[in-house]
Amino acid sequence: MKKNNYFLLSLIVILTFTTCKKEEEERILTPEEIKYKQQISHIREAHDFYMKTNPDSPFNSKGKVKFQPLKYFEPNMDYIFKSKLYRYDTIDTVKIFSTKGEERAFTRFGYFNIEYENTIHKLNVYKGFIPDIGEYYSIWFTDETTNKETYGVGRYLNMRIVDDPENIYTIDFNATYNPYCAYSKDFSCAIPRKEDHIGFAIKAGEKKFYD
Repeated sequence: MKKNNYFLLSLIVILTFTTCKKEEEERILTPEEIKYKQQISHIREAHDFYMKTNPDSPFNSKGKVKFQPLKYFEPNMDYIFKSKLYRYDTIDTVKIFSTKGEERAFTRFGYFNIEYENTIHKLNVYKGFIPDIGEYYSIWFTDETTNKETYGVGRYLNMRIVDDPENIYTIDFNATYNPYCAYSKDFSCAIPRKEDHIGFAIKAGEKKFYD
């Protein structure tokens, strides 16, 4: 009798888990989610095409790594956040080390505050400069997926900054991407600092290229 009860209990647990999982997989997406998923898919297709065909990409220069379709998490709107840009009282120039050991100078421009599971996380925004292109703004970070599902050095997210202190920015981690050194050691890229670690798993954006 005990064996039968144990078997019945186990069967109920398995059926309940399977049903819940099936319901989750078959959840009907909202029109907003469908539209967003299509937008992200188009952006990723364009990014893959650029990486495959552009002569300056790591797949066509400095060793020419064989191209394979890039890997991504499924688009997930849970990893979209809103925040004002908070400026530091003192704008510091900080030294960032690269994967080849050289130092680079960046301006620690400001930061965003995002809330995840009732905890506030701070994201530094850095300003850099590229000759012939000009100034640019980036977030680079590590998180709880780093060196697991995602590239071991970290990932990047570009930001467009506007001259409005009250502007509310969208921080969309589905747009995060790998630096070129994720594909080829011939490239050098900035390493996120310890203070740029985000203390939860960001299961959005690009995954690591090599298993």
